[in-house]
This record gives sequence, structure tokens and C-alpha cells, in this order.
Amino acid sequence: MTQQLKTIFISLIIGVLIGMALGVNIGREKPLLSNPFAKQESLLDKAKRLGSETVEESGKALEKAGQALQDKAK
Repeated sequence: MTQQLKTIFISLIIGVLIGMALGVNIGREKPLLSNPFAKQESLLDKAKRLGSETVEESGKALEKAGQALQDKAK
């Protein structure tokens, strides 16, 4: 009986630790199996990265729209 309780208790602790690590990764929007203790990107760096990605995507969309207008004009 005590061996079963010990096994259940250890399994519960291991499950909680794994669940916490996965939860941290989900909260930080990182891959599930990445290191939850790795240094995370600062908010300012993240804002700069997202801003540059947005500008790039906008430029690509503008190029596509311009190309479509040129094709339509022909």
C-alpha cells in the first residue's frame, strides 16, 4: 500500500513539473519543448521586431497590389 502511494505521489510531482514547464512555454508563445528558463525577448525588442515584420508585410501587399494594377492596365 505504501509503495503505491509513493509511486502515485512521485508521478503527480513529475506531472506537475512537466505541466508547469509546458504552461510557461505556452504563455510565452514559444514551442512546447523549448527551454522555459531561456532568456526571453524584452517587450521593446518584441515591439521592434513586430513593427518591422508589419512593415515588410505591408510592402509585399503594396507590391502585389501595384502589380495587379499594372496587369489590369495592360
